[in-house]
Amino acid sequence: MQIKTRTFWLAAAGCAVVAGCATTQPGPKEMTFFVTSANPGKGGNLGGLAGADAHCAALAKAAGAPDRGWRAYLSTQGSNLTDPNFVNARDRIGTGPWQNAKGEVIARNVEELHSPASNLNKDTALDEKGQRVNNRTDKPIKHDILTGSRPDGTAFPGAQFPNVSAGVQFPDMTCGNWTKEGNDGAAMVGHFDRAGTIAANWAASWNSSHPTLGCSMERIRPTGGDGLFYCFATK
Repeated sequence: MQIKTRTFWLAAAGCAVVAGCATTQPGPKEMTFFVTSANPGKGGNLGGLAGADAHCAALAKAAGAPDRGWRAYLSTQGSNLTDPNFVNARDRIGTGPWQNAKGEVIARNVEELHSPASNLNKDTALDEKGQRVNNRTDKPIKHDILTGSRPDGTAFPGAQFPNVSAGVQFPDMTCGNWTKEGNDGAAMVGHFDRAGTIAANWAASWNSSHPTLGCSMERIRPTGGDGLFYCFATK
């Protein structure tokens, strides 16, 4: 009787240990960063920042992740050089730390994310389901990630100089602040796999490598993208 009782309690303790381990396994519920598995469907037209954030939240929810105040890593531009109405991607993603669906830490804070110590790469930049995203060596290539940002996570200058007669304009780097879906305009992208066609810092940048050829999916895909973007949890 004593042997049976002892066996029962040992088995119960084992189950408790296993159950305890199961609750601490990484997965969508602990995820605070991911690459979108798909574009909303209109190329560079994400419905503005609000639409992009909603897409992040919808994908996270479908994957089983809780509401963590999901925000898309995207910048917007002002209407001209002196317009203060712009948004820096780095200012809208919270303070960190962030980890993927496998529990791998991407960065501990905003400064680390935008430094050489960032752990965002082809092995850690997973989608909301914990699956790898096609990198430069895969077909089709999907390593271009929409950001509209400079290397430090800040916005590009506005559309044009105040002196319009000079005829000098800054290029559109955000597909009209994420509202364009045609062949006009462009968006800055980064390479999540930190790889490019040449050995240059910009080619290996995760957030600021080169602009797209346009804002439609037909103009986004030729350079190696599928209209994907990064999502970060703010809480």
